[in-house]
Amino acid sequence: MITRRALLATALAGAAAAPFGAAPSLAQQGPNTLLNVSYDISRELFTAINAEFIPFWKEKTGQQLTVNQSHAGSSRQARAVIEGLEADVVTFNQVIDVDTLAKAGYVAKDWPKKFPNSASPYYSFPAFLVRAGNPKNIKDWSDLVRDDVKVIFPNPKTSGNARYTYLAAYAYALEQNKGDAAKADAFVKKLLSNVPVFDTGGRAATTTFVERDTGDVLVTFEAETRTIEGLYPDKKLLTVVPSVSLLAEFPVAVVDKVVDKRGSRASATAYLEFLYSTAGQTVAAKAFHRVVDPKVADQFKDQFPPIRLVKVEDVFGGWEKVQATHFASGGKLDSLFVGK
Repeated sequence: MITRRALLATALAGAAAAPFGAAPSLAQQGPNTLLNVSYDISRELFTAINAEFIPFWKEKTGQQLTVNQSHAGSSRQARAVIEGLEADVVTFNQVIDVDTLAKAGYVAKDWPKKFPNSASPYYSFPAFLVRAGNPKNIKDWSDLVRDDVKVIFPNPKTSGNARYTYLAAYAYALEQNKGDAAKADAFVKKLLSNVPVFDTGGRAATTTFVERDTGDVLVTFEAETRTIEGLYPDKKLLTVVPSVSLLAEFPVAVVDKVVDKRGSRASATAYLEFLYSTAGQTVAAKAFHRVVDPKVADQFKDQFPPIRLVKVEDVFGGWEKVQATHFASGGKLDSLFVGK
């Protein structure tokens, strides 16, 4: 189990000292564009980040920078980079997607050491978004396997967001059944059978739930549920935080193969460092992400209910093992997805 206090303590030393080195000379600045290749539901977050970073960079260096964005399912984005999408930086929602780029030679093999908090500047977890008044009285993961509940979340085969949902449900079932994997399998298989449609990414699943009025509950990152509440006030949607969920980290990395080619390393590195600054952390917290800077986290603590989070490393033995056991072709996910 990981607590908010423990997570913030782990990040304190690195986050507090996130470096902004000497401003590069005009000759060192490189091109005046960056491409941030990110996960599906981070559009608004990075639009807000860019609005803060661009003037910061202009004041620091004199360079007018444009930061372009690309959004899709995290795993799909990793494949797109390998297939030629020239990302200067990646800001993903699961470790295995950055590891995929590392294995292909696009990012450093020791990428988690390049930035504080294992290169994850903020975090979230799968939470529930229910309809006005919570008519199905949905409170925890056990409610999602009831026969009268239809659940919306994207396809775990294409979406990092959905993989967190799958793993969080599996972790809950293991805990409830004292580690009985067969019972956990049955729980997750029933959950998958309660999903009427699998979209490829998190934002499409949100559209299915909110705009197409499909399903009784949307499962997605808490940051997304809280954002959607505000975007659709007339629908009076409500975020429900379950009894336990899975820590969702959001790893970032400079794409070495691209920045060395384009000469954009200085601005790309500064862009990711900015995510750890007080300004960057404040933007993330305003977008309902739980941040690693203790002072900023404390400033926004009243908007975040308490949650007990478990970690992939503790429950499943780490991302590499998760990939081999659950998400590889012919793995557990494939076996539980039969008939979908």
